[in-house]
Amino acid sequence: MAMPIWHVIYLYLSIEGPTNPLIYIKQLCHTLLTYAPCLNSQSSLSHSLTVHFIHTYTRTITIILLSPHYSFLSFIFLPLFMAFFLFLLLILLVPSSNAQWPPSPGYWPSSRFNSMSFYKGYKNLWGPSHQSFGQNALSIWLDRTSGSGFKSVRPFRSGYFGASIKLQPGYTAGVITAFYLSNNEAHPGFHDEVDIEFLGTTFGKPYTLQTNVYIRGSGDGRIIGREMKFHLWFDPTQNFHHYAILWSPKELIFLVDDVPIRRYPRKSDATFPLRPMWVYGSIWDASSWATEDGKYKADYKYQPFVARYTNFKATGCSAYSPARCHPVSASPFRSGGLTRQQYRAMRWVQSHNLVYDYCRDSKRDHSLTPECWG
Repeated sequence: MAMPIWHVIYLYLSIEGPTNPLIYIKQLCHTLLTYAPCLNSQSSLSHSLTVHFIHTYTRTITIILLSPHYSFLSFIFLPLFMAFFLFLLLILLVPSSNAQWPPSPGYWPSSRFNSMSFYKGYKNLWGPSHQSFGQNALSIWLDRTSGSGFKSVRPFRSGYFGASIKLQPGYTAGVITAFYLSNNEAHPGFHDEVDIEFLGTTFGKPYTLQTNVYIRGSGDGRIIGREMKFHLWFDPTQNFHHYAILWSPKELIFLVDDVPIRRYPRKSDATFPLRPMWVYGSIWDASSWATEDGKYKADYKYQPFVARYTNFKATGCSAYSPARCHPVSASPFRSGGLTRQQYRAMRWVQSHNLVYDYCRDSKRDHSLTPECWG
């Protein structure tokens, strides 16, 4: 007499592992209680746990249905268990209001501007032996002997400036990877600067993205930094992400993957960059301050520290453009500014990912930072 197919499946499950559904229910509860904080994140761990959860659930249901010892559970326990599972599956797969990713900005300014090859718009500035181009990306690195930097060929008086950047994982304390605007070579000691800087970190801690604005001052004892620091909602070492600065006569807007993270308005001529600037990128040792105020230094047993740049964009009014050149915008509005949806995304980032704001620092003198007064 042939053995029914469900008996064959049950015997296979018995050989592969225990057939007591209570064991698998316990495993499900353990998974949920242990890893609940990351189950509806975007991480690979979350997806692995979800697959494990579904696999364990399916095995449990199969055993309940086929086991001669648990036939009564098929009618009493199974409907309740299925309802419980569906509820948990919703928790796993549907992002909550505290999801790790910001809401859509609804507009993607990077798509409006063409990419350029590195050699068309930029040149090496220093450390040429620590710079190479391959796989459609520029690599610059820091070791004991040198770092490296590059500079745009032209200066600009406004525009959209962006690059897709991938950072080095692991121990990078003391190391700064930067993409910024500056006129320090034209006005040494009295220059303007707009920074996107990645502050290196130690094992198990995230990078800090620092945005900063300097106006007419550097190293002369009267420097005023306007730092806002963020922990990103993704791992910047895993893939390339696009970082950009939109500079118009009215405002500076910092963007990450087209999500505005900061807007710096022009409150006065004295607190806004008005002189032409070049676009720069660099990697260098800033052990004295970069990681937890200099607590952790660059450790060259982990050298070289490599940063990769691609998808370069530099579009706008150069210093040589006619006066009628119209500034670019980060929104659909030709006059500039941000849409309501872009503001919503920016507020989300600043409420979830902002870790330092100079305007909220009670130890700072805000008499010369009118942008903090409102």
